[in-house]
Amino acid sequence: MTDLTHDLGRGLAGSLMYEGLLARGNGLWGAAHRAAREMAGQPAAAHPESAGLFYGAPAAAFVLQAVGHPAYRSALASLEQPLAAMVSTRLAAAYRRMDSGRPPRMREYDLIFGLTGLGAYLLHRGSDPEPLRGVLRYLVRLLQEPVSIDGREVPGWWTSDCPTGQPDDTLPTGHANFGMAHGVAGPVALLALASRAGHSVPGQHEALAAACRLLEHWAQAAPGGGAAWPETLSMGTWLAGPAPEYRAGKPSWCYGTPGIARALQLAAIACGRKASRTRAEDLLAACLGDSVQLARVTDLTVCHGWAGLCLAADRVAADASASSSLHRVLPVLRAEFARRLVNDTLPESAGLLTGADGVLLTSHTLNTSHPVASGWATCLLLT
Repeated sequence: MTDLTHDLGRGLAGSLMYEGLLARGNGLWGAAHRAAREMAGQPAAAHPESAGLFYGAPAAAFVLQAVGHPAYRSALASLEQPLAAMVSTRLAAAYRRMDSGRPPRMREYDLIFGLTGLGAYLLHRGSDPEPLRGVLRYLVRLLQEPVSIDGREVPGWWTSDCPTGQPDDTLPTGHANFGMAHGVAGPVALLALASRAGHSVPGQHEALAAACRLLEHWAQAAPGGGAAWPETLSMGTWLAGPAPEYRAGKPSWCYGTPGIARALQLAAIACGRKASRTRAEDLLAACLGDSVQLARVTDLTVCHGWAGLCLAADRVAADASASSSLHRVLPVLRAEFARRLVNDTLPESAGLLTGADGVLLTSHTLNTSHPVASGWATCLLLT
């Protein structure tokens, strides 16, 4: 049975995030405390095979840390040892896999379930830096050490499974995933955000510089101008290289240009690569100004809808140069999001990724007349 109580993306943990951060501004803690009591009433999964940033104990810990009420400190402290053990176990398994020369499964390193997500929690928690450094060392090796599949050398983040996380006969040699939620953009963004916060390990700068080159190389020219990234690539398309003209997909946080552009911008800032930083900002501005791409965004959610698009754009613009065209595009985008909040139907489900909580929290975060701490967006690797 699915545990939606400790589900950050789809369940009660996401509701606590919204209610708790709202309460930090208005002082009305009733709804948040009710959600916290309900969440505490059931044990949170801490097994390495069944938990990640958006599920189980890591999700509960991230929310309790982000909300920051004194009443939640003991519950948060009780999760420290199980989470440290989980990170240690997951790293040991990942290194055994690396030493064998096999490619990873997507869930080994991705943001939603894998070590990138656990690293995001450790970065946000900010208590003991050593477990975070352990994750950073793993990610540097993941990005820098290739693997061989059927005699062909591919990046270390090439996954053995398909985008659903399961084996697929149509992708017998696995796939490359560029997205923030499940692909290479997640590890890149975490390494860059950790660098910004003063956490570095050997090879981190080099890995980020290589990531900039990778992401710029695969920004494929679109027929109407601008460029966009592929969501996933099979072995054949990887070996063929970037297509001369590419039809951009949905501009979503999870798989699309907004999330990937943020990862490239953060990496470029960490490496001092001004041209790469400008490239990331220009690519996102072109995406946001393309009515064809925007027409593919059909819901309000954070994961693949207007909330995630606007939040990613806002974070990129906050770090962009004063001359960036993003500053002209962003007000129009935010006005459209506000219009859709009035006219469209909110999701019926809870949670940050696909539920109403994420939509409302994003709106609250972007509302400058009622500012809210944006550190919660570390779970999306946007800040």
